[in-house]
Amino acid sequence: MTDTAPAPGGFRKLSRLGLAIAVTGALIQLVLAVYYLAMAHSPSPHDLPVGVVGSAEQQAQAKQLEKDGQFKVESYDDAEALQQAIRERDAYGGVAFQGSTPTLYVASAASPSVANLFRAQYTKVYQQQVQEQVQALTTAGKPVPVTTLAALTTPPPVTDVVPLPEDDSAGSSLGFVIQALCLGGSIASLALGRLRGLVDRSALRGLGHAALLVLYAVASAGVALLAMALFGVGDGADHVTLFLGLALISLAVTASTAAVVALVGPAGSLIGGLYFTVGLIISGSSIAPEMLPKAGHTVGQLLPPGAGATVARDAMYFPDAATGGAFAVLFVYAGLGLAVILFCNAAANRTRFTRVLNREPAVTE
Repeated sequence: MTDTAPAPGGFRKLSRLGLAIAVTGALIQLVLAVYYLAMAHSPSPHDLPVGVVGSAEQQAQAKQLEKDGQFKVESYDDAEALQQAIRERDAYGGVAFQGSTPTLYVASAASPSVANLFRAQYTKVYQQQVQEQVQALTTAGKPVPVTTLAALTTPPPVTDVVPLPEDDSAGSSLGFVIQALCLGGSIASLALGRLRGLVDRSALRGLGHAALLVLYAVASAGVALLAMALFGVGDGADHVTLFLGLALISLAVTASTAAVVALVGPAGSLIGGLYFTVGLIISGSSIAPEMLPKAGHTVGQLLPPGAGATVARDAMYFPDAATGGAFAVLFVYAGLGLAVILFCNAAANRTRFTRVLNREPAVTE
């Protein structure tokens, strides 16, 4: 009878490999956990733009919000100018001290969490001021008007300039769409990379690879729009801008990933995984960029998921906003990625052709 038991050396090698995999997995989990918690465990404002309409004294009081670096206060001439700034995403909200009662303006479509933060803080300050008025009148022995007493239990007026639609009341749809595009793009990059290995590198193969990436980006954007339409998300959007933005997100992810693979080999496919694991949390699709640490805010908007989230949100809810910077980021990733793919394939074709020309002729007898 033949003994098929593995040699002791095989067990040791297997044990070392298993231990290395376990340790590596644990370290990756630790790094990601620390990163996620550092970015999003307790979102807080960092230079969050807000507006104020009022007298010089009221504007000066509002400017005090800038002391701790949480808010960036801008003054506006009237409530209409403040609302337009919110539509252009120059401000997340603000207060207009016009008339007997100030009004808070928010935009839940920009960030539900920021809108809720404004409501909570504004209501707290508003009721605090009313309580001070009641206490001052009581101390002076004067009667307290019924309207003042009612203000203690009545929420202050709040206007949602750009509200979320009923079909997306939580504002989470954008994050899901960006997540699907990044994951789909990463998988597509790997699949298309396997196909490209069936033929030798050449200028023609480079053109074919680039064409496939563009075709996939168009199909990806179309599928994303179809999925959104099924659930009533983005019905009032600028669909041309939204389609172009979604296609560019997909192309930026797939082309840049394919470019890194062309330069460094199969290990370059990890860049797609980084977009999904690292880029999404700081993309601003689920957490407003200004609610992230400053480094996360800056880096996030320079990656395809972050720039894509800005383009998609503006197309869906803020047509007056300027999206040139976000589009530029996506074009850079997509354009450079395609250029690298074409160059690497063309260079390989020239190298192979030169070797054929320099090959020594066969010796004939």
